[in-house]
Amino acid sequence: MVSTDEDGRTAQDASPADTADTTPRAGSPAAGAAVPGARMPRWLPRAMVLALALVAAFQLGSWAFHQLTGLLINILIAFFLALAIEPAVSWMASRGMRRGFATFLVFLGLAIAVAGFITLLGSMLAGQIIKIVEDFPDYLDSVINWVNHTFHTELKRVDVQEGLLHSDWLRKYAQNSAAGALDVSGQVLGGLFQLLTITLFAFYFAADGPRLRRTLCSVLPPARQAEVLRAWEIAVDKTGGYLYSRGVMALISGIAHYILLEALGVPYAPVLGVWVGLVSQFIPTIGTYLAGALPMLIAFTVNPLYAVWVLVFVVIYQQFENYMLQPKLTSKSVDIHPAVAFGSVIAGTALLGAVGALIAIPAVATLQAFLSAYVKRYDVTDDPRVQGHRRRGTGGSGPLTRARRLVRRLIWQRPAEGSGDTPS
Repeated sequence: MVSTDEDGRTAQDASPADTADTTPRAGSPAAGAAVPGARMPRWLPRAMVLALALVAAFQLGSWAFHQLTGLLINILIAFFLALAIEPAVSWMASRGMRRGFATFLVFLGLAIAVAGFITLLGSMLAGQIIKIVEDFPDYLDSVINWVNHTFHTELKRVDVQEGLLHSDWLRKYAQNSAAGALDVSGQVLGGLFQLLTITLFAFYFAADGPRLRRTLCSVLPPARQAEVLRAWEIAVDKTGGYLYSRGVMALISGIAHYILLEALGVPYAPVLGVWVGLVSQFIPTIGTYLAGALPMLIAFTVNPLYAVWVLVFVVIYQQFENYMLQPKLTSKSVDIHPAVAFGSVIAGTALLGAVGALIAIPAVATLQAFLSAYVKRYDVTDDPRVQGHRRRGTGGSGPLTRARRLVRRLIWQRPAEGSGDTPS
């Protein structure tokens, strides 16, 4: 009984704080274990379903974008092509011609020009290839005579021909060429289908330009409609200016290379000049190499030394065009800084390859002209430092001034340290 009273007294003497400490708190493991009937929050299943749906939508969108990348690039090229022919189509439409028929005439003129140029170039190239094949024995004899005279050998053309015909290298090359013929055919068909796609989209964009602008503006408020129409007009002007600058550079390049080829006596000099001008300007990245390879090949059939002269001239002219001609023409016609034009081409090539290099300059010029209306500008103060002239005031803090002060301090401190007197 005594123990019971002591236990009861002990329970009564226990403080309320001690009793509260033994109670499990909310959110603790003990509390969770003490409440076995706790339920999952209502928002958690919906949040999990929403997260899974977002992940699935992102994956589906990413897959669709990668699958449609080629189509989107074709549409982008077609849009800029439609912007390029927009002035000609609008001019004919303003004269009373139906817009669809005007667009058809523009594309028909471009198709005739391209087909005529390809036909003329193909006939010239085929003739030169036949000439190379017919003169190949003479070239081989000259090479063999040079080798025999230089290295004191006794090679014969018959031995060289038999060695080439029975070599494993020639057999493997023929097998690889036969196997790659199907790949080349597939690439040609794919290129033709891509060209047809671009042409159709460009035709629709140019012929239905007013309807397309009206449809786009119908879903925007009036203020936004004015901005869209202004951006469209700027894009037309900048794209036309870019093509104008490219056309001028193609003309200059064609004339320069024509003069060289005519002076060397290379056949088909006018056609080769047109080839160099068009290919070097309108095929980005590899256009320069394609443009210079054909004149070198034709010049080699006349004299191998002439091919070297053509190569040297192509390299020198390319440097002149890159650093002198192109920046000035681009900055005047497209109204962007040469450094911005050069950087935009590099960025476009990194993003979209050759297509990005071709449309980078008009795209950046359009964006720059459109955003310039929203940039607030102020009058620049008449400070000589704006022109790069440093102001030399009293008590300057330049490096020469600090050096003079240091030398002066050392000169005055040395006598003071040696004699113990301070300078007066």
